[in-house]
This record gives sequence, structure tokens and C-alpha cells, in this order.
Amino acid sequence: MPLHEGSSPAAEPSAKRRRLALNPFFGEADPIAGMELAPPRHRLPDGPMPPSIAYNLVHDELMLDGNSRLNLATFVTTWMEPQAGVLMSECSDKNMIDKDEYPRTAELERRCVAMLADLWHAPDPSTAVGCSTTGSSEACMLAGMALKRRWAARNADRYPAARPNLVMGVNVQVCWEKFCNFWEIEARQVPMEGDRFHLDPQAAADLCDENTIGVIGILGSTFDGSYEPIAELCAALDALQERTGLDIPVHVDGASGAMVAPFLDEDLVWDFRLPRVSSINTSGHKYGLVYPGIGWALWRSPAELPEELVFRVNYLGGEMPTFALNFSRPGAQVVAQYYTFLRLGRDGYRAVQQASRDVARTLAERIEGLGDFRLLTRGDQLPVFALTTAPGVEAYDVFDVSRRLREHGWLVPAYTFPANRQDLAVLRVVCRNGFSSDLAELLVGDLRRVLPDLRRQPHPLSRDKQVVTSFHH
Repeated sequence: MPLHEGSSPAAEPSAKRRRLALNPFFGEADPIAGMELAPPRHRLPDGPMPPSIAYNLVHDELMLDGNSRLNLATFVTTWMEPQAGVLMSECSDKNMIDKDEYPRTAELERRCVAMLADLWHAPDPSTAVGCSTTGSSEACMLAGMALKRRWAARNADRYPAARPNLVMGVNVQVCWEKFCNFWEIEARQVPMEGDRFHLDPQAAADLCDENTIGVIGILGSTFDGSYEPIAELCAALDALQERTGLDIPVHVDGASGAMVAPFLDEDLVWDFRLPRVSSINTSGHKYGLVYPGIGWALWRSPAELPEELVFRVNYLGGEMPTFALNFSRPGAQVVAQYYTFLRLGRDGYRAVQQASRDVARTLAERIEGLGDFRLLTRGDQLPVFALTTAPGVEAYDVFDVSRRLREHGWLVPAYTFPANRQDLAVLRVVCRNGFSSDLAELLVGDLRRVLPDLRRQPHPLSRDKQVVTSFHH
């Protein structure tokens, strides 16, 4: 039996051809109804559309995002248990600021503050004050405001004529530069020198004077994952006070390390055990193991948080003190933090963070063993390490490596260090819960696959060193 070709549309003038802009399957009852025009992208559509169509349009576009689990640039949590997701969905409509309307959510926030105060060795966890925030950036702003107000109260005879300053390493997260800009503070930064990629305690003390509101210590630098020596910093400031009488408080930016060190480095003294540490912040959405955005700010005692900064709302017939820059925000992340604290406990957190550190250290050793790279850090503090190309590697640079790994789905940031090490360009790998040893093995395999091509290059192809990937997460 002969095969016959179907008639063409040109041979059938009466046939209607409709150019479809959307997937016909998006139409539920009629597969082609309403599929001819895509909605506008930069103005509101004229009318509504079925929820399934709206969902599929947004869903399809988001497929072009990178895979968050393969994003080794971010410190932010990219995996949680399904039960945590359910709780967050159940609480997404609760406004965290309405503490009198959602008293149990407010109570969970209060419990989290108490748990962190105990974890960080506050002299009296029952009296330590703190609050949740949208992340460490807001928490740092609050801590900085408290430092400035305390300094202004001590120097009421000179302020506002005298300009306050804040001392920090050049490696601080960008939020501290924003704080100094927004609140008109002089930022005094200790530069990097040689193989020291964070603050030097004595250099920080030397920058302090009567206008210094505080010194920032970073427990886990975003540049290389290293801890700054908080105890040594406090000792240098103790010596400064003995010589000059200047009493300079320390704030510890523990965005990442404050949820790692208490479990893996219990003998490291960095927290409220040091009398000079007046406040600490952390990101619950980093190694606190909660989806973004949740942060925490805690003060040693009520004396460290000026009363005029605290607002009070009615709570269960009494007053609930609040201190935050943001007003309306969902209670979901606070609930998820409490869930995670209950779910894991100290032993669970220790196991999770140790697993991440083990992956980081092993992965760093495997990459070092390839022979093309030199490690700057090894993942033995934060589960984070930085590396650069080894001496003699001239055919490619870290920007080429980052670009080629992206072709395999891996997001590994490449960037240059700040003053005085702008000459140093590095890759940084952040290992988080959910980045398993199996995934690390796949990363090494893909790195092996791209190296032969990179070695054959005549020169590095990524000439524009200003185009770097984001790393301030």
C-alpha cells in the first residue's frame, strides 16, 4: 500500500493557522485557548490569567537560574528537610512584627535568643538581649548603631563635633562599609599584608583613638574562610586601655563562624567569655542551616544596648522589647530556626558542621593534588577554602577556571583580594550542608576534564579582572 504525503496548508486555503506563543499544554480545558499572546514583561497585563498558566510561565523562566545546590559561591543554606519547608509555608503569612497577634511565634524568637546566648557563653543567658533580623547585614547595622550610641553617650561633651570611627579589617563584609556610609562613621581598615588575609590585632589597636566606637572582629572571613584572632584582638585592646585609658568594645561578626566554632572548636575563646566582646551577630541562613533570610544579633547584657534604641510593643499583657530596621517580615524563618535547633541539638549541629568541614578539607587536598593550584586555606576553620594557580601556571588563570566550571553547572567564584593584595586572584569554595562527598567527587572530576584544555591555552582568556563573580554572601 503506497504511503501518501499529507496535504500542505498552502493546498488548503481554508485551513486556519494559529501561531502559538505559549505551550498548548498550559491551557487546561482547551489546549490552544489563550495561548496566542504572551503576557507583557514590563507592565501589568490587561487582565487575569489562570493560575496554572501564571505558574508555568514563571516556573519556566526560573529554570534558567543556576542550580543552588551547585552554587559554591554562596554561604546561604540551599537544603532543608521537607518538614521545615512545611512549617515555613504554614507561617509565611504571619507578620513577625505583630508580636501581640502571634505570641507563640514571638515566644519561639525569644527562645532562640536564649539558646544562642547560652551557646555563646553570655554571663547570664536569661538577661542577654537580642533579636532576629533579616540576615547578618541588618544585625551588623543594629550592632553598629548600639556601638555609636554608647560612644556618643560617653562623649556627649564632644559629639557631634567629633567624628566617630570604626576599626576593622579590609576583609569585612560589605555591610560594614554600608554602615559607615549610612551612619557617617569613618571606616578605619587594616590592610592585608603578605600571607595575612585578615585583621592584625596590634594594627587594629594602633588605629584606635578617643573617637573609636568599636573594633569589628570577623569569625570567618568571606575571602578565605579563616577566623580572625578575637582573643588576641581583645588582649591588644586590654593593653591599649592600660596605657591610655581608652575602653574600646569589640563586636564579633560571626555571620558564619558563630554557628561553626561552638560545635567544632569548643576550646577557641572568641565569644562572651571575653569581657571586651559586647555583641555578636550570626546568619541563621548560613551555617545556622535555615533558608534565607534570618539573622541574629545579641548583646552581652542590657547595658550594651542603649535603651533609646529599643521599642516596646504589647506582648501577652506585658511589653516585648524590639529592635530592628525592618518592620513587616514573615515569621517563617524564625520558626524554621527554632525547628532546626530542636531537630539537631548540639550533637546534631556538631555532626552536620563536622561533615561539611570534612568535605572541605578532603576536597582541598584533592584539588591540591592536581598540581595546578596552591591552597591559601584548607577548610579547617570555616568549611571554606581559597586557592590560586600554582607557580608556573601561565596558560590560564582563576577566572578561566571559574568560567569553564560554569559550563558544567558549578558556580565557583573568582575574585581579587583587596589592599594590599590586589595582585592575588583566587577561587573560593564554600562547603555547606547538602554538598556531599559525592558531589565533591563530581566537582573534582569536572575540574580534571577542563584542565587539559586550559593548559593548552596560549594565555589567560579572562582579561577583564573587574568582571568577577559575587562572593559577599
